[in-house]
Amino acid sequence: MDMRTATNASRPIPEVVLLSAGPGDLELLTIKAARALASADVLLLDELVDPRIAELAPGARVIRVGKRGGCRSTPQAFICRLMRRHALQGARVVRVKGGDALLFGRAGEEIQFLRDAGITVRIINGISAGFAAAASLGVSLTHRDHCHGITFVTAHTHDHGEPDWAALAATGTTLAIYMGMNRIESIATSLRAHMPMDTPVAVVLSASRADEATCVTTLARLTEHARGLEPGQPGVILVGTVLAQAAVAAEAGIPWRAPKGERGVADACAE
Repeated sequence: MDMRTATNASRPIPEVVLLSAGPGDLELLTIKAARALASADVLLLDELVDPRIAELAPGARVIRVGKRGGCRSTPQAFICRLMRRHALQGARVVRVKGGDALLFGRAGEEIQFLRDAGITVRIINGISAGFAAAASLGVSLTHRDHCHGITFVTAHTHDHGEPDWAALAATGTTLAIYMGMNRIESIATSLRAHMPMDTPVAVVLSASRADEATCVTTLARLTEHARGLEPGQPGVILVGTVLAQAAVAAEAGIPWRAPKGERGVADACAE
């Protein structure tokens, strides 16, 4: 039986798959994701998804619906209408999102829109950039000697305002800050007002990708070490004492590190 159970012999129930592509490394895709890609008729790709993912969907029409901070982006309403149109036409639609689809990816808006149109939504989870960043650093985001949890927060609020940094700092959890690279100076200033200056901070650019770069520093030196970053670079900022072990790298005076054999922002920032 087809996964889109037929209501009659000729008209299947329309469905859209919200697929999590992970942080960038295609080997981190789940088996379930690979199967959905293989059967896709229409693939809607986000900007930060590795375009080579289309090779796993050989029979699909690929439509790029990029969204990236500070750049011209495909309107969300247009993306929703595209999904609805193709699904109602009977196509197997796979909407591919970077990281995990349910974390800061406007999935809630898309799910509601599609359900209102009578379209079934199937969600395939993936690895979020915050977890990929922690893996690259070799640290746990929680530790019973340091913190009791983790808080995921976006620095890019809908009304262009600032999160309540005082409340976030008071939680005592590790902070995983998304979409904050263009605001890293203001984030550092805000956090320094509510957290100790020696609080460990890690910045991971393009986690899990070939051009990944990592920086381990402190709140006191975060602005200094972030100078030279290009606007719009994808990255995650991790803040908290759980990063204390990784902070040893900062003591060597070379905070930025890139994979062996790679040269890019990591080297430029360290010079």
